[in-house]
Amino acid sequence: MTAALEAQALGRKYGRRWALRECTIDIPAGHVVGLVGPNGAGKTTLLKLAGGQLEPSTGGIVVLGGRPGDTPEQLAKVGFVAQDTPVYARLTVADHLRLGARLNPRWDGALARERVARLGLVPGQRAGRLSGGQRAQLALTLGLAKRPELLILDEPVASLDPLARREFLQGLTEAAAAHGLSVVLSSHLVSDLERVCDYLIVLVDSRVRLAGEVEPLLAAHRRLTGPRRDPGGHVVSVRHTERESTYVVRADDARIHDPGWTVSRLSLEDLVLAYMDQRTEADGPVALEVRR
Repeated sequence: MTAALEAQALGRKYGRRWALRECTIDIPAGHVVGLVGPNGAGKTTLLKLAGGQLEPSTGGIVVLGGRPGDTPEQLAKVGFVAQDTPVYARLTVADHLRLGARLNPRWDGALARERVARLGLVPGQRAGRLSGGQRAQLALTLGLAKRPELLILDEPVASLDPLARREFLQGLTEAAAAHGLSVVLSSHLVSDLERVCDYLIVLVDSRVRLAGEVEPLLAAHRRLTGPRRDPGGHVVSVRHTERESTYVVRADDARIHDPGWTVSRLSLEDLVLAYMDQRTEADGPVALEVRR
C-alpha cells in the first residue's frame, strides 16, 4: 500500500528562519494522524508542504506516491481544510456544493447532499449566517465530497465550543472509517487527539520529536518516580522536587522492575507534554493547551 506521506530531511525556510527542518517521517495509509506542537513549531508549514501550497527549501516530500500539487490528478487526491474553516460568507450552502462540483473531478454530490441534510444545514442559507460549528461542518463536507485519499485539517475546531468540536470530530471519525481515508489533523487540544487519532506526530522547535502509532508509543514509555538519581537509559523529561524526581523514560525492563522506582503508565496527554518539555532552561517553557 502506498504511504500517505513520506518526508526525508524536509525543511522550509522563511528568510533566515527555519519553520521546519530535518523532518523525516513515514506515515502509512489508513491512519488518522494527530499533529501536535506549540505555536510556531512548524505544523501549518508541514501541512502546506503536504498539500502542495509550499515548496521545500531542503529535502523532499511524497504524498500518496507523488509530488504534492504536481498534477491535477495529484491535487484531486488531497483535501485541505484550513484553520479558519474557509467558506464564502455571501454564498449559500447550495452554492458551495455547486462550486465544489465544478472544481473537483471526483466530486460526490450524493455524499455532500446527504451530509448537508443530516446536519440540518439549510441549502438556501448564506454561509455568513451559519454558526461556527455549522461553517466547520460545511467545510468538512466540501473536503469529504471531494473524495480525497488524504484529508488534511489544520486546527479546524480550535475556535469551536465543546459540543461543536465533538460533533465535528465524530463526523470526521465516521467518514474516515466509511471511506478508508487517511487523515492528518493538526490540533493544540490533546483531548481531540485522544478521541480520533491512532498515529501521533509531535513537533517542537521546527523538528519532529516523536512519531508513530499511538498504542505502541504509549506502551514504550513509563513514568518513574523515586529518589533523586539518574535512572539511566533514554530520559525524555525530568522534574525534581526536594525529595524525589519524576522521569518520563522509554520503557526498559531493568528500570521498570527496580524496586527503588514507582512505575506508572502515561496518558496521551502525559506523553505529548513530556516530549514538548525537552527544551533547555534557557529556551523557556513550552505551553500546550489541554482542554477536557
